[in-house]
Amino acid sequence: MSNSVNKTQYDNDNIFAKMIAGQIPCHKVYEDDKTLAFMDIMPQANGHVLVIPKQQAVDLADLEPEYAAAVLMTAKKVMQAQRQVFEREGIIQMQLNGAQAGQSVFHYHVHLIPSNIHELGIHAADQADQALLAAQAKQLAQAIADVEMDNQ
Repeated sequence: MSNSVNKTQYDNDNIFAKMIAGQIPCHKVYEDDKTLAFMDIMPQANGHVLVIPKQQAVDLADLEPEYAAAVLMTAKKVMQAQRQVFEREGIIQMQLNGAQAGQSVFHYHVHLIPSNIHELGIHAADQADQALLAAQAKQLAQAIADVEMDNQ
Protein backbone atom coordinates (compact mmCIF):
# COMPACT_ATOMS: atom_id res chain seq x y z
CA MET A 1 0.00 0.00 0.00
CA SER A 2 1.46 3.36 -1.05
CA ASN A 3 1.16 6.53 1.02
CA SER A 4 2.05 8.85 -1.87
CA VAL A 5 -0.32 11.68 -2.70
CA ASN A 6 -0.59 13.23 -6.13
CA LYS A 7 0.27 16.92 -5.76
CA THR A 8 -1.71 19.50 -7.72
CA GLN A 9 0.20 20.79 -10.72
CA TYR A 10 0.46 24.53 -11.38
CA ASP A 11 -2.17 25.81 -13.82
CA ASN A 12 -1.05 28.86 -15.82
CA ASP A 13 -4.72 29.80 -16.29
CA ASN A 14 -5.52 30.18 -12.58
CA ILE A 15 -7.16 33.45 -11.60
CA PHE A 16 -4.11 34.75 -9.70
CA ALA A 17 -1.78 34.10 -12.65
CA LYS A 18 -4.22 36.07 -14.80
CA MET A 19 -4.19 38.94 -12.28
CA ILE A 20 -0.38 39.04 -12.36
CA ALA A 21 -0.49 39.10 -16.17
CA GLY A 22 -3.02 41.95 -16.11
CA GLN A 23 -5.70 39.82 -17.81
CA ILE A 24 -8.14 40.07 -14.87
CA PRO A 25 -8.60 43.21 -12.77
CA CYS A 26 -8.18 43.28 -9.01
CA HIS A 27 -8.44 45.85 -6.24
CA LYS A 28 -4.68 46.27 -5.82
CA VAL A 29 -3.31 47.23 -2.43
CA TYR A 30 0.42 46.88 -3.17
CA GLU A 31 2.71 45.56 -5.89
CA ASP A 32 6.42 45.16 -6.40
CA ASP A 33 8.60 43.04 -8.69
CA LYS A 34 8.01 39.82 -6.70
CA THR A 35 4.55 40.21 -5.12
CA LEU A 36 0.99 41.45 -5.56
CA ALA A 37 -1.44 42.24 -2.71
CA PHE A 38 -5.14 42.75 -3.40
CA MET A 39 -8.56 42.68 -1.76
CA ASP A 40 -10.22 39.26 -1.47
CA ILE A 41 -13.54 39.51 -3.34
CA MET A 42 -15.03 36.79 -1.10
CA PRO A 43 -13.76 38.12 2.24
CA GLN A 44 -14.08 36.44 5.60
CA ALA A 45 -13.99 39.86 7.27
CA ASN A 46 -13.81 43.52 6.33
CA GLY A 47 -10.36 44.35 4.91
CA HIS A 48 -9.37 40.77 3.90
CA VAL A 49 -6.26 40.98 1.67
CA LEU A 50 -4.42 38.28 -0.28
CA VAL A 51 -0.66 38.41 -0.91
CA ILE A 52 0.72 36.35 -3.79
CA PRO A 53 4.17 35.84 -5.27
CA LYS A 54 4.86 36.51 -8.92
CA GLN A 55 6.18 32.97 -9.19
CA GLN A 56 4.49 29.80 -10.38
CA ALA A 57 4.01 28.00 -7.08
CA VAL A 58 1.04 25.93 -5.96
CA ASP A 59 2.03 25.87 -2.30
CA LEU A 60 4.79 26.71 0.15
CA ALA A 61 6.88 23.70 -0.90
CA ASP A 62 7.16 25.16 -4.43
CA LEU A 63 8.14 28.68 -3.39
CA GLU A 64 11.68 29.92 -4.03
CA PRO A 65 13.27 31.46 -0.89
CA GLU A 66 13.51 34.97 -2.36
CA TYR A 67 9.80 34.93 -3.22
CA ALA A 68 8.90 33.56 0.21
CA ALA A 69 10.85 36.43 1.79
CA ALA A 70 9.17 38.95 -0.53
CA VAL A 71 5.70 37.63 0.37
CA LEU A 72 6.49 38.05 4.08
CA MET A 73 7.81 41.59 3.58
CA THR A 74 4.71 42.55 1.58
CA ALA A 75 2.49 40.92 4.23
CA LYS A 76 4.23 43.03 6.88
CA LYS A 77 3.47 46.24 4.94
CA VAL A 78 -0.14 45.25 4.39
CA MET A 79 -0.64 44.31 8.05
CA GLN A 80 0.69 47.69 9.20
CA ALA A 81 -1.74 49.38 6.81
CA GLN A 82 -4.65 47.18 7.92
CA ARG A 83 -4.03 48.05 11.57
CA GLN A 84 -4.09 51.74 10.71
CA VAL A 85 -7.03 51.76 8.27
CA PHE A 86 -9.30 49.31 10.09
CA GLU A 87 -8.16 50.20 13.62
CA ARG A 88 -7.63 46.52 14.46
CA GLU A 89 -4.72 45.05 16.36
CA GLY A 90 -5.63 41.49 15.43
CA ILE A 91 -4.64 40.31 11.96
CA ILE A 92 -5.23 36.66 11.16
CA GLN A 93 -2.53 35.27 8.87
CA MET A 94 -3.70 32.16 7.08
CA GLN A 95 -2.07 30.06 4.39
CA LEU A 96 -3.57 26.83 3.08
CA ASN A 97 -1.59 24.14 1.21
CA GLY A 98 -3.64 21.72 -0.89
CA ALA A 99 -7.33 21.06 -1.46
CA GLN A 100 -7.64 18.94 1.68
CA ALA A 101 -6.48 21.96 3.71
CA GLY A 102 -9.01 24.23 1.99
CA GLN A 103 -6.86 25.80 -0.73
CA SER A 104 -9.20 26.77 -3.57
CA VAL A 105 -6.87 28.71 -5.91
CA PHE A 106 -3.76 26.69 -6.62
CA HIS A 107 -1.30 29.58 -6.65
CA TYR A 108 0.49 30.15 -3.34
CA HIS A 109 -1.17 32.92 -1.34
CA VAL A 110 -1.41 34.31 2.17
CA HIS A 111 -4.64 35.62 3.67
CA LEU A 112 -4.37 38.68 5.93
CA ILE A 113 -7.64 39.20 7.75
CA PRO A 114 -8.12 42.05 10.23
CA SER A 115 -10.44 40.29 12.65
CA ASN A 116 -11.06 38.51 15.87
CA ILE A 117 -11.01 34.75 15.20
CA HIS A 118 -14.53 34.48 16.60
CA GLU A 119 -15.87 37.04 14.08
CA LEU A 120 -14.66 35.29 10.92
CA GLY A 121 -17.19 34.55 8.26
CA ILE A 122 -17.09 31.54 5.97
CA HIS A 123 -14.61 32.02 3.12
CA ALA A 124 -16.10 32.30 -0.37
CA ALA A 125 -19.65 32.46 1.00
CA ASP A 126 -20.54 35.96 -0.18
CA GLN A 127 -18.99 38.34 -2.67
CA ALA A 128 -18.14 41.76 -1.28
CA ASP A 129 -19.36 45.05 -2.72
CA GLN A 130 -16.88 46.08 -5.42
CA ALA A 131 -17.07 49.79 -4.55
CA LEU A 132 -16.23 48.98 -0.92
CA LEU A 133 -13.28 46.84 -2.00
CA ALA A 134 -12.00 49.61 -4.29
CA ALA A 135 -12.23 52.18 -1.47
CA GLN A 136 -10.49 49.86 1.01
CA ALA A 137 -7.73 49.04 -1.49
CA LYS A 138 -7.13 52.76 -2.04
CA GLN A 139 -6.96 53.42 1.73
CA LEU A 140 -4.53 50.55 2.31
CA ALA A 141 -2.35 51.50 -0.66
CA GLN A 142 -2.15 55.08 0.62
CA ALA A 143 -1.22 53.91 4.12
CA ILE A 144 1.60 51.77 2.68
CA ALA A 145 2.81 54.65 0.49
CA ASP A 146 2.79 57.00 3.51
CA VAL A 147 4.94 54.61 5.57
CA GLU A 148 7.37 54.09 2.70
CA MET A 149 7.64 57.87 2.20
CA ASP A 150 8.37 58.32 5.92
CA ASN A 151 11.09 55.63 5.73
CA GLN A 152 12.99 57.40 2.94
